[in-house]
Amino acid sequence: MEEIRNALRRAARSRRSTLAPQTRICWSRSIQAKVLDRPQYLAATSIALYSPVDNEVETRAIMDHAFRHQKKVFFPKLSGSEFPIFVRVFSDGDFIAGRYGIPEPSGEVRLTDANCESLAVMIPGLVFDGRGYRLGRGGGWYDRALQGLGHRVVCLGLAYEFQVVDRLPEQAWDQKVQYVITESRVIDCDETAQSEVSR
Repeated sequence: MEEIRNALRRAARSRRSTLAPQTRICWSRSIQAKVLDRPQYLAATSIALYSPVDNEVETRAIMDHAFRHQKKVFFPKLSGSEFPIFVRVFSDGDFIAGRYGIPEPSGEVRLTDANCESLAVMIPGLVFDGRGYRLGRGGGWYDRALQGLGHRVVCLGLAYEFQVVDRLPEQAWDQKVQYVITESRVIDCDETAQSEVSR
């Protein structure tokens, strides 16, 4: 199973690496616009984003919108901790170069249980399926992070349409997202899973 998962990762990473800048920008704008229209995002008082690398879907427009609407904004912080944490940022200047060169928060204000009561988490990935399963880079960071957040939060996977497959081979520790948002559509993963069960 892991060979299949790794092959899917390699194929998605390879295709994503060849995206033209104009295409990435256009698709990212479309995906972010869909996020900003989602009732799950609009109702959230706190959001967690990520700093895109390797042609991942951009999140800047979501961050800017969240700041304008007084939402609390959190980003992953890896430096100095193996345990997944999200730390609050108050402006686009609150970042430093973290592990692997990925920008991360410079501050120390962590996500709290109270924040999780109304939290929308945007999640990157290499491959998603319609049921909400995802393949990341293979380190399991987001799986551990989401497990720690529990079922109180809504998780939105951001991906390009070519990163969505019919079905991924899942592992017991995989954490699902409730929605996958691409430049072409919004997939309600709970709805997809229920339709599979009813077949």
